[in-house]
Amino acid sequence: MTRPGTHDQSPDGVPDTARTTRSHAGESIEDGYNFPGILLWMLGIAALGATLTAAAYGFMGWALIGATVCAVGIVGGTVWLLLEHRRIKAKEGLSLTDQMGH
Repeated sequence: MTRPGTHDQSPDGVPDTARTTRSHAGESIEDGYNFPGILLWMLGIAALGATLTAAAYGFMGWALIGATVCAVGIVGGTVWLLLEHRRIKAKEGLSLTDQMGH
């Protein structure tokens, strides 16, 4: 028996959609496989700040390194999050573009 207001998940990790209309509410936080993508995004944003600072001070070598790290972090994080979201949708038998509850 669960506490009132909580939503169970089946053993395979798919949300219990029988009791909620928003099957993916909080998915980014609840799914531990999203954390590398989120961390890559954070790295990309931090690298963007470092890149802008290095460019402002005239350190073009460091600015190029920072821009590369920024691009890899943001693009890599985006790809990671999209693939993970696609994996969750596939477990439910949906495609990435099927919107359920959002």
